[in-house]
Amino acid sequence: MKRALSLSILALTLATMLCPAALAAEPVGAGASAQVCYPTSITRNEDGTELKKIYDLGPEDDPAGIPRSDFEQDGFHYTLTDLLKQELPENESRQHTETVSLPSKNKDMESVLALLPTEKEFITDDGLSGTLSLDLSTVRVEVAGYGSSTKEVSATRTYPNLANQDTQYIPKSIQEDGRTLTLQTINWQTDNTASMDGYALGDRFTAVATYTGTATSSYVKGYTVTADYTGTVSRIALNKVRYVAIFEGTPLEPILPAETEDSAPAQFNWLPIAVPFGVVALAGVGIGAALFMRRRQETTEEDDQ
Repeated sequence: MKRALSLSILALTLATMLCPAALAAEPVGAGASAQVCYPTSITRNEDGTELKKIYDLGPEDDPAGIPRSDFEQDGFHYTLTDLLKQELPENESRQHTETVSLPSKNKDMESVLALLPTEKEFITDDGLSGTLSLDLSTVRVEVAGYGSSTKEVSATRTYPNLANQDTQYIPKSIQEDGRTLTLQTINWQTDNTASMDGYALGDRFTAVATYTGTATSSYVKGYTVTADYTGTVSRIALNKVRYVAIFEGTPLEPILPAETEDSAPAQFNWLPIAVPFGVVALAGVGIGAALFMRRRQETTEEDDQ
């Protein structure tokens, strides 16, 4: 009985060793979480023995995502031999227009241009800098605002040949340059008149009346000058890292040419399939024989008893 069991174990072990694996092993690093990186360019020398893959990665990219495994391409088997790291300056530039605004006391162009240099250095909010030039076609002058002032004005009126110093004959207000002035003071003067036909006419009076009022006028407080400066702004930022993966290429075995019509038809090779099945069948025969011998031995022992 022990002998039959040993044969069964040997047959199973032999079948296990010879049968091909049903599942492929999980590649190393298959569970890695690094994001796969893709090359920005690929170069290869003329004989194909060296191939370079260039990766330009940003600060957020993980270089662990650069593929390092072997691969085959164009009749060569490539193996990674070196991975180089290089800091890359990134040059960013663009056209920029900056509008400036400044005050001016005068509006004539000579005074305005004296306030505006032909070139100015500018730095944008996002850190780009450059020299911009004045665009004369964009120079504009506008009134910054108005103010008002009030002053006192006066006017004098003379009323001669009055019989007495009675103010009822003097107007209480007058119009002067579109403004209404009111009576402020009266200065009386006496006229010594000569006799007419021997009769004395008596004293006559002249009233010198002064009228006053206020006048309000507006004036320009100043001017605002605006103009555009245009040009190119740029910056260099070290926010890129270049990785160069260098692969060494080995030629693959040449592939045999396909058979022509005159050649014998290709025969299907059953050997890779038949061998595993034969091994399994052999194992089955061994197990069956072991079981048969065990059964026979048990029968013989029963007969002896």
